[in-house]
Amino acid sequence: MSEPVTPAEGLGVLHLFCRVGPLADPEGVGTAVTAAEAAGAQVVPVAILGHKADIALMALSDDLWRLRDLQTGVAAAGLEVVDSYLSLTEVSEYAAGIPDEMKEARLRPVLPPADKPAWCFYPMSKRRGEQDNWFTLPFEERSGLMHEHGSSGRKFAGRVVQLITASTGVDDFEWGVTLFGQRPDDLKDVVYTLRYDRASAVYADFGPFYTGLVASLDEVLDRAGCRAG
Repeated sequence: MSEPVTPAEGLGVLHLFCRVGPLADPEGVGTAVTAAEAAGAQVVPVAILGHKADIALMALSDDLWRLRDLQTGVAAAGLEVVDSYLSLTEVSEYAAGIPDEMKEARLRPVLPPADKPAWCFYPMSKRRGEQDNWFTLPFEERSGLMHEHGSSGRKFAGRVVQLITASTGVDDFEWGVTLFGQRPDDLKDVVYTLRYDRASAVYADFGPFYTGLVASLDEVLDRAGCRAG
């Protein structure tokens, strides 16, 4: 077996968006997920709403080979991976002074949070336009804008758990954002509110949104029509 490939700190995060085809084998999917979890990965199953996919598997591991093995296993079990996103947990440069327990929660989150079945994921980047270029702003200005952004997000404490993961250099956007909410409108409200902050309104570009419901793997597969023959 290959040596583990691990981040210097934190975890790799792989979002797999899959479609259920006629050859999908729920037992095979279960075996792949169980193997990943036995190797130390966390796997969050999500039933996706809409046409983009049927299910999502959000997997976190300190060894990227474990994420690759999960992807191989679910594909071998007949799920078609129609989209994916790879990122890494991090502590942002704008949050370097936060307490150690908060750093640990960002680097090694325990998912899914209790009582928050509403879920969505979207990637985003900071704008590099000729007039509005985030990366030409002084650090102090960027830091102030991000602290304003964080203050807006904290208004949703208890309603929404947010995980922001870094993907510069490993996927098409610069960050992935995963939200867990008590209710579907919690997701709508937090994204709507944060878009008014200047860090978002002026400087953010968003990718596609995936929305779904967190449940056990058996229920997610059943609701998506992946049933034993």
